[in-house]
Amino acid sequence: MKDLAQELGVSIATVSRALRSSPEIGQDMQMKVKELAKRLNYRPNPFAQSLRKEAPRVIGVVVPNLVTHYYAAVLDGIEDEARKEGYSVISANTHEDTNAEIRAIDNFISLHVEGIIACLSQNTTDYSHFVEISNMGIPLVFFGRTCLSDRFSSVTANGDEAAFQATQHLIDTGSRRIAFIGGPNHLDMVKRRKHGYLEALRENRIPIDRDLVACEKIDYQWAMDATTRLLQMENRPDAILAFNDIITFAAFTAIKQQGLRIPEDVALIGFTDDVHAQYVTPRMSAIEDQSHLMGQTACQLLLKNIGGDTKIYRKIVPQKLVIRDTSARK
Repeated sequence: MKDLAQELGVSIATVSRALRSSPEIGQDMQMKVKELAKRLNYRPNPFAQSLRKEAPRVIGVVVPNLVTHYYAAVLDGIEDEARKEGYSVISANTHEDTNAEIRAIDNFISLHVEGIIACLSQNTTDYSHFVEISNMGIPLVFFGRTCLSDRFSSVTANGDEAAFQATQHLIDTGSRRIAFIGGPNHLDMVKRRKHGYLEALRENRIPIDRDLVACEKIDYQWAMDATTRLLQMENRPDAILAFNDIITFAAFTAIKQQGLRIPEDVALIGFTDDVHAQYVTPRMSAIEDQSHLMGQTACQLLLKNIGGDTKIYRKIVPQKLVIRDTSARK
């Protein structure tokens, strides 16, 4: 506020009142103050007035879908690591919506969090709100779905290798028409997992059939419909590799609704978590994330940035293929 007042040649009190749209300040001055504040990225700190000497140490976390086990487990890992260093964590759920993601980031900046950990919404293709954070010097680390790799550290899984191994297992157990059901093609996570699937087909000299690749959105009903369309093809798939837990269980349900047996008619492997995979019948073969470790690792990198380490890190947390009943053809 002192900087704004100096540049405009007015008092700090005038700036304060103008930012609060006080009727004591004329409209022209209010507009000048607010325009300059926006240009200089000034944001009031809601904690500052009451906690000047004991400001809370807070990290903000942005996730696309907090109700899934994966994101809840990542957040749990972040909280465990943050607590060790005396930080509190606040989270925002974007519900896979870019506008909600932008609002969450904006709110975190206004709250003066010390750093942000984020996973992209599936709809985000414009990264300008993250460029703004970079320009402001606010520490940020991506996990899972990432962007702007030249500006921010990230923690991802080895989805390409895991998808390769899962597809190879399906081939080894007799499948030849293997479908891949994924999310939006622009997401780096989708690209990695689809790449591993395609590489396994190429290495085994199995022709790639584009009709067996369905990548559009991460949504239960869409995945149900996509699976049903695949299963109603004249030459339907004999196996499915599913991108994440939402798509995996949508495919699982659609296969059963079509009256087909798993794995005898259609084998199934999904990227999902251990908790849900074990409690369906037949038990799900799964590529499991170490999601808690991913959260811990992301938080460790963020705390390095907050501490002044400007290096950009690329950390990979390996996934593991667990074979159960849905792919174990006799």
